[in-house]
Amino acid sequence: MSLKVAVQMDPIERINIAGDSTFALMLEAQRRGHELLYYTPERLTLRGTRVVAQVQQVTVRDEPGNHVSFGASEVVDLANVDVVLLRQDPPFDLGYITTTHLLERIHPETLVVNNPASVRNAPEKLFVMNYPHLMTATLISRDKQEIEAFRAEHGDVVMKPLYGNGGAAVFKVSREDPNFGSLFDLFSVTFREPWVIQRFLPKVTQGDKRIILVDGVAAGAVNRVPAANDIRSNMVRGGAAAPTDLSEREMEICETIGPELKRMGLLFVGIDVIDGNLTEINVTSPTGLRAIKRLGGPDIAATIWNAIEAKV
Repeated sequence: MSLKVAVQMDPIERINIAGDSTFALMLEAQRRGHELLYYTPERLTLRGTRVVAQVQQVTVRDEPGNHVSFGASEVVDLANVDVVLLRQDPPFDLGYITTTHLLERIHPETLVVNNPASVRNAPEKLFVMNYPHLMTATLISRDKQEIEAFRAEHGDVVMKPLYGNGGAAVFKVSREDPNFGSLFDLFSVTFREPWVIQRFLPKVTQGDKRIILVDGVAAGAVNRVPAANDIRSNMVRGGAAAPTDLSEREMEICETIGPELKRMGLLFVGIDVIDGNLTEINVTSPTGLRAIKRLGGPDIAATIWNAIEAKV
């Protein structure tokens, strides 16, 4: 079965193919004989009732510096493709939200992965709050009095922007930290939305596990160990990838949230777990596929395409 697949992503010529999960999905789609059409979000248009995009056919290769060739550019009605991969990275801003409204008009007749309405309605640091029994103590607020009370109760905390990504602007704040006032002021003028404040988990130094779920089922994981003198485990921030297995607690987390992910059409999800505590449910553009395979784990890109083909 050959499918016509449109990929909405960031500029492909700029990606680091060694760690890019979208590229892994494109390589696997091409291996299966699917046609790849590429476009960036600004090329998406609502023309009356039709959702169209200025696309280019692409051929991808697992060769750094020579990883993509472009074909001719054309305007395509996305109702006439089989699958759209919604894969641009955050920030999860109004531009991102608008793309979900447009793509919702063609889904599910054209299968959009992930379901754009669910992507819009499940911001990763808010959606996770549906499962407080699986998490460490967490506060979503920009109220200084609430944050100070939370710090007084829980001691050391981590503060991060609600719609941030990639470990940007993540700070550890101690119970009596003299920098808290300045940090509060900085966040207040930088971010209009509330922030995430979580009880600090000291075992983050042993790793922040990224677990991939495909159609609600755990498919593989990688442990991301922070660099020395950093609490951020994101590999773009210097975290080191290590092979790992799932603990009984981590399987419990996956089995608890998996049915809801499947119901919402969130086919490709990456969750973050520190010391048995769920911290995020990533639904916009999860990563980790290439690291898991490189470390001897399963080829999850193939698992994802098996799920997509079954749905189409």
